[in-house]
Amino acid sequence: MAEVLVRYSDRITGSDGVTYSAQACGREMTDGRWEGWFEFLSLDGASILRSPRETTQPNRTDTEYWATGISPVYLEGALERCLDPLVVPPVQPEPTPAFDGPLPHGSPQTAPRPDSVLNPFSVYRNGEDLLRRQLGALAEWHLVNIIEAYELSELSAESLNPMSQADLIELIVARVRASDEVLEK
Repeated sequence: MAEVLVRYSDRITGSDGVTYSAQACGREMTDGRWEGWFEFLSLDGASILRSPRETTQPNRTDTEYWATGISPVYLEGALERCLDPLVVPPVQPEPTPAFDGPLPHGSPQTAPRPDSVLNPFSVYRNGEDLLRRQLGALAEWHLVNIIEAYELSELSAESLNPMSQADLIELIVARVRASDEVLEK
């Protein structure tokens, strides 16, 4: 059971502007050792603050001895720690690798394919003019994504990006038309 070991005569005013009286408290822990902490009681009786454990001692006598050696400056620091406690950030979990080993030597690194806003092959089945109109309504970056998603060119995105909308549309239509001609034969 906890008990008051020492009541301090000095009054302490905290950064909150409230004046407190202080006392050192202690209790026996399950392993037989003693822990000590401070309690700060506002003089108006409105609040009581408690510090975290300030000491661990082998017995009650040593805990009481510790409490009698506390200076007013130490009590001021303990009160400030109660008023503005240290916030310990949560422990971040250890990162885990995404793979069990490195990429095998000579294996190509595959990047995810970009999403495409339309399937040029299915639109082409309804007519080349419709495909050209729908492609003409898209920004260049959408056209580059279509080319990459359907593997319509060997050129990289870096090579395709500077091309004009008209050139990108011609590339898409020509490749889709060529694929359709192969299927018809």
